Amino acid sequence: MPRLINAGGRGSNINLVAVDKVVAIVSPNSAPAKRLKDEARDSGRLVDITQGGKTRSFIITSANQVFLSNVTVTTLAKRCQKDGGPEQSAEEPDSP
Repeated sequence: MPRLINAGGRGSNINLVAVDKVVAIVSPNSAPAKRLKDEARDSGRLVDITQGGKTRSFIITSANQVFLSNVTVTTLAKRCQKDGGPEQSAEEPDSP
């Protein structure tokens, strides 16, 4: 079974992403990232997992999908680097 990380959500409604499918985690603030989001939306590859929260990062997968996440780039990177089994913590997203 692939290793999963909590990539966004709130409370018990978490969303998990397979670490081995993650190609990049980027900040949503740059113009190229905004273009990436627009292109993904236009081609049906955009998945919003923020559940109404602020978008703090984009997760790009090997299937060329773009996930909008309410978890920061730094936190997602740390979760990807952790050793061990699935990271299924229902912790709240980072504060701004």
